[in-house]
Amino acid sequence: MADYILELKNISKVFPGVKALDDVSVSIERGTIHGLVGENGAGKSTLIKILAGIYQPSEGRIFMNGKEEHFATPIEARHTGIAVVHQEIKLAEPLTVAENMFLGNVLTDASGLVDWKGMRRRAQEIVNDLGMDIDVNAQVSSLTVAKKQIVEIMHAINANSQVLVMDEPSAVLTDRELEVMFRIVRQLREKGITIIYISHRLDEVFDLCNNVTVLRDGQMIDTLPIEAVNREKLINLMVGREMGQEYPKEKVEIGDTILKVEGLCGGMLKDISFEVKHGEIFGISGLVGAGRTELARAILGIDRIEKGTIEVRGRKVRYHNFRQAIKDGLGLIPEDRKLQGLVQIMTVEKNTTLVALDKVIRSGVINKKLEAEAAQDYVNKLHTMTPSIDTQVQFLSGGNQQKVVISKWLFQNSEILFLDEPTRGIDVGAKAEIYRLMTDMVKTGKTVVMISSEMPELLGMCDRIMVMHEGHKMGELSRDEATQEKIMAMCV
Repeated sequence: MADYILELKNISKVFPGVKALDDVSVSIERGTIHGLVGENGAGKSTLIKILAGIYQPSEGRIFMNGKEEHFATPIEARHTGIAVVHQEIKLAEPLTVAENMFLGNVLTDASGLVDWKGMRRRAQEIVNDLGMDIDVNAQVSSLTVAKKQIVEIMHAINANSQVLVMDEPSAVLTDRELEVMFRIVRQLREKGITIIYISHRLDEVFDLCNNVTVLRDGQMIDTLPIEAVNREKLINLMVGREMGQEYPKEKVEIGDTILKVEGLCGGMLKDISFEVKHGEIFGISGLVGAGRTELARAILGIDRIEKGTIEVRGRKVRYHNFRQAIKDGLGLIPEDRKLQGLVQIMTVEKNTTLVALDKVIRSGVINKKLEAEAAQDYVNKLHTMTPSIDTQVQFLSGGNQQKVVISKWLFQNSEILFLDEPTRGIDVGAKAEIYRLMTDMVKTGKTVVMISSEMPELLGMCDRIMVMHEGHKMGELSRDEATQEKIMAMCV
């Protein structure tokens, strides 16, 4: 008989106008890594917030070590032995590593004073035990994203957590950082800590997990041993339909050069030259810190250029701000959609028309009817899941937020669109829809420049791929030439 450390029975959660979870039951075996997968909006985040004590279930019961528990606050969940490493890092950045590890659990000496030496000593023991090169006296703000995540994990270890929930831990990590993260996850399992692992990267789920639970539309579809399911079956369980071709690349006639960059220098960029042709999906690859985002920002007038030339449609340009680039038919779907791509407290309708208000203004006033028609048109075209166009985008799932960002630039009718990590943190179903949108864009005469850390999507969708490393262009590969091994050889 299985030994379950955590059991969720008949969990439902109702928000005004929507049932986020509907009678979900999941049992987690002690000392295992349990995958939790599903499309954006499937209910994963709601379920985790209930486990963390952030939300309380509308119905259902939670059992920890066979005892029924009620978490009214996150502190109660932590005291019961449940810790969550959220996708958005939640650390006190001005404090040291050791101080963060003891937040909410400060050591005191016999006189009741804070035992700083004892906390540093215990923090160093945990660092050594994990085999990490982290200075416990360093300010957290000075650490890389990967090391910040590890500090959150160490905080959970220090609190003697029995269940560790990891929500998209790999979303912003390089391949090398991923190897370290995976080693630590496996170490924790060996130490008896149970891990609930949430990821849109299915390769990680197959690599790490013992069991996997699939959620869809707020309902539990199935829980299976990982060896009883393959990638195709798991995707079909997640989306509830046959996915067909994962990368729907179609042959499109490539035209003349529409964007030409020569000798571009600025910031970390060093003598970058390349051309992009009309109707092309042009990929830019490289490890985190290679200068890919900086290149796009320089071309679009967001960051300053020191020297070099840019030509758009055969005409030399030098944009002094992003507004000028937008007027010239260029657009950017940024890497951080929440902070840079959307105004979170504004509605789907307002975000859709934000960069092209002139199209819905009549006699100096925004025409509400035109604005609503435009937003609803793109909700329909992109199959955006939203209660209405009047819903604030902060309440949408990540994949649907990304669709609103894309809608904004499609409504603007940008001729050259830069997509910076367009599928980061979104599910396989939403990814496939975004790939189809990219194909539709180039079929209708637009040009796409895709910056991505995911080599399979670059290889699956791009006509050519340029590889960068530390601000330098390392080379270009045609669709026929490109392989994962060739790209990695240029990246390092």
